[in-house]
Amino acid sequence: MRRRWYYWKQNLRANRPFFALTAGILVGAAILLNFRETIGGAAWEWFRIYGVQTAGRVMEQWFPPSIKEENGAFGLLGEKPILFSFLEEMAWNPENGEDPAYEKMLVRKWEEERSRKKESEIAMETMGALQDGESRETGKPGSGKHEAGNQETGNQTARNEELEMEPVGEVIARKPAGQGIIREKLADYDYMMKNFYSVHPTTTAGRDLMNAGDFLSMDLSLEADDEKPQILIYHTHSQEEFSDYPENPSATIVGVGAYLAELLEAKGYQVIHDTSVYDFKDGKLDRSQAYTYALEGITGILQKYPSIEVVLDIHRDGVAEGTRLVTEVNGKSTARIMFFNGTSQTPDGPIEYLPNPNRDANLAFSFQMQLKAAEQYPGFTRKIYLKGLRYNQHVRARAALIEVGAQTNTYEEAKNAMEPLSELLCGVLKGEDQ
Repeated sequence: MRRRWYYWKQNLRANRPFFALTAGILVGAAILLNFRETIGGAAWEWFRIYGVQTAGRVMEQWFPPSIKEENGAFGLLGEKPILFSFLEEMAWNPENGEDPAYEKMLVRKWEEERSRKKESEIAMETMGALQDGESRETGKPGSGKHEAGNQETGNQTARNEELEMEPVGEVIARKPAGQGIIREKLADYDYMMKNFYSVHPTTTAGRDLMNAGDFLSMDLSLEADDEKPQILIYHTHSQEEFSDYPENPSATIVGVGAYLAELLEAKGYQVIHDTSVYDFKDGKLDRSQAYTYALEGITGILQKYPSIEVVLDIHRDGVAEGTRLVTEVNGKSTARIMFFNGTSQTPDGPIEYLPNPNRDANLAFSFQMQLKAAEQYPGFTRKIYLKGLRYNQHVRARAALIEVGAQTNTYEEAKNAMEPLSELLCGVLKGEDQ
């Protein structure tokens, strides 16, 4: 027995790498079998986001340029191979939704650039302070950054005064003045952007796109008709909750949407409230594909009810725990809201696979409501947030994504916000003077 055990030990020592490899393979196989769904899902998601377009581009290079004529890259083959068709559909089909990984990459690039600029500014300020200190000691005129900054500020003030004297567009000039907003100055791009918008680094909003006169001249009116559905309310992120949840089981964004639907129906509109869950799959919270699932859901509803012309995606924002987005409207403690627009473009240009033919109308819709809010309910709205992707706003001209308060707001505050919001919506839909 001892001799047999001796030979076994000798065999194990001589073939240690083989047995270690075998054990590793068995353990790995056990892990894969136990987590096959999770690992398979992650692998597929990686392939969908990164692999499809790369594979398509690499395979395209297999064909010489001479055959990429008017008949297409596959003219000599008679028809496009099935694999190429699959890759093309996966890569460019708009229904594949947004790309959060690409968005994170853009943010990272922007933050790196901002950090470099900040370091440069600190260096310039230090140099300016040293030069100012030197000028005070020697009695010579200062040449630091502060004097240059004052001169620049003066030039900017003079330029703004010139802009105030310039004639403004007819659409803006005929509108009445409101509280806190100088309507005539809306013709000034800088004034409009400063007072109405926050621009995320994943996009750009230039003068060619952002024009208050164009936004105000767009007719977005809609005659109320309770005989057919006209408004759709849904929630891409239906699992968003407020501070008094779960003590109050109704304290969710879906409950807020139900109250908005009730208010709009009281004003004569027939409303469909879609309470489908798009961000909770297989027992887990999953927002990576929520916009894709939501697009599938609302597309079916819009096909069934083509009379729907207003589509509202109601969300709840997330902020630092110490932040309270609250104001007072009509004597009630009210959550502040924020209109959110996707621009379907990055600083590098349009996102070709996320086209939005309704983008200008979407921007006009939120701008008209924002302007009404500034005049009728000062402090109720935050600045309109512009971001680079599409967020399913292409489905209708009157489509809006609206953030209602945050996780630090109570359900009552969020519900109270639906009352002024319903007034703003109806004001624009009734075509009241902008």
